Amino acid sequence: MKTLSQRAALATGWRRGLVAVASGAVGALAMPPFGALPALFLSLTPALWLIDGSVRDTRRESLKAATLAGWLWGFGYFVAGLWWLGAAFLVEADQFAWALPFGVLGLPALLAFFPAFGFALARLLWSSGPGRLCAFAFALTVSEWLRGHLFTGFPWNTLGMALGQNPWLMQSASLVGLYGLTVLAVLIGAAPALLASDRPARERWAAPVLAAALLALMAGFGAWRMPDAPLPPVSGVRLRLMQPNLPQDAKFHPGNREAIMRRYLTLSAAAPQESGRDPTHIIWPESAFPFLLHRSPAQLNQIATLLAPGTHLVTGAARMDDPLPGEEVGKFFNAIQVIDDRGTILGSYDKVHLVPFGEYVPAFLDTLIRAMGLRQFVHIPGGFEPSARRTTLAVPGLPPVAATICYEAIFPGEFMPEGPRPQLILNVTNDAWFGNTPGPYQHFAQARLRSVEEGLPLVRDANTGISAVVDPYGRVIASLPLGGEGVLDADLPPAIPPPFQARVGTFVLTAMLLICLMAAMAHRRRRVLPS
Repeated sequence: MKTLSQRAALATGWRRGLVAVASGAVGALAMPPFGALPALFLSLTPALWLIDGSVRDTRRESLKAATLAGWLWGFGYFVAGLWWLGAAFLVEADQFAWALPFGVLGLPALLAFFPAFGFALARLLWSSGPGRLCAFAFALTVSEWLRGHLFTGFPWNTLGMALGQNPWLMQSASLVGLYGLTVLAVLIGAAPALLASDRPARERWAAPVLAAALLALMAGFGAWRMPDAPLPPVSGVRLRLMQPNLPQDAKFHPGNREAIMRRYLTLSAAAPQESGRDPTHIIWPESAFPFLLHRSPAQLNQIATLLAPGTHLVTGAARMDDPLPGEEVGKFFNAIQVIDDRGTILGSYDKVHLVPFGEYVPAFLDTLIRAMGLRQFVHIPGGFEPSARRTTLAVPGLPPVAATICYEAIFPGEFMPEGPRPQLILNVTNDAWFGNTPGPYQHFAQARLRSVEEGLPLVRDANTGISAVVDPYGRVIASLPLGGEGVLDADLPPAIPPPFQARVGTFVLTAMLLICLMAAMAHRRRRVLPS
């Protein structure tokens, strides 16, 4: 172990860069769909050694060395974890293939500045003792929190997700949330690095043993928290999730209007599964139509014919406001609409947190793109507009719904609407852009963790999968696989009382970070950075 640490810490030039990029890339294996927890150790342990080896003649040079190591580590992590984004550029390859390198390499290059900041901040707090483990956990968690909030936020594959997939380990999110899991993931994952120090064996083994005990404690808490028996379902509700598995290139062509509607209607009208109970609510995925449903009376009539008396359809659909005076077209919204058995739209939820460059482009860039003869991904003039606020979606026969569209579900706490607590998380999405890659698995795992944090069941309907019903403990009650076509009939699990994390918000995270910071400062008896 000591030899490995010395090689990592003392490496220079391209060897140091290779260690940083490779250890970052290995960390992606700890994320879904792989969930290889040992990869967390193989990624964060060398990362700590790289900061150890960032000592230079001056403080500035030391910080530059740590920052560069962090950037290279982050670049490896994000390329290996987000390479599947390139699939979106090949859906309409004739128009977007040129941009594939910018998505596969450019976005990771930008995101890598967050761990670069984390490594530099850790270096400022560094010591030669075990306190540097706390400094690393504090700094890297701060950088992950910033990544999830700055510039609209992108908390995809946050390090805490390494602990947020296992049914037992994920239960700790009910206490500390995603970013609390991130603190724990760094403390646990980097703990073996301290085995390589020159201190007495008792001190060297203290951190790894405590990390193993913490991991066991989390697993034990999870096993204790989860009930053995399934929860009794919500009375009077029978869900049907329709997963059409439409390829993205065919989906948004208005000429396919009738074929798409036939497919939806045929799948949705299938005979009831298992219990023989007819569905009370049918759910269709995000942006289900290549047309404006609320302005298509013929299709609304088809839906009315499908729905039995008292049955409701909840579907993703683009909608447009009436144009204001002087405007040619109104504003477009990515929405969820509720339709009754008469074909009447009863209500809508408009998406609040849009995907940059996927659903909208900043005005100055949109002008530049059009001047170059190019266009954005969304076939809508000007892209979508964000809704001004979050509201509960009212669906007759269902408890109050916290509606989320696509990647809104990856933002902890943000999707909760104003007012009384909802009793259900609904997530409609379209992951067809990314094919059979790790992307849809990562998306589902992150949405699933929201159930544990909030103590709410999750109903998720995806065009190509993964569609599922998840109980408030994160247990998958029923699901349809990625790339499958069909319907899923399931009961709705009930909500449970708000977990500790849902009640106190960021209090626990703040406390954990303060404890790490104080521990790091307490061990700075010997200054590593030159003055």
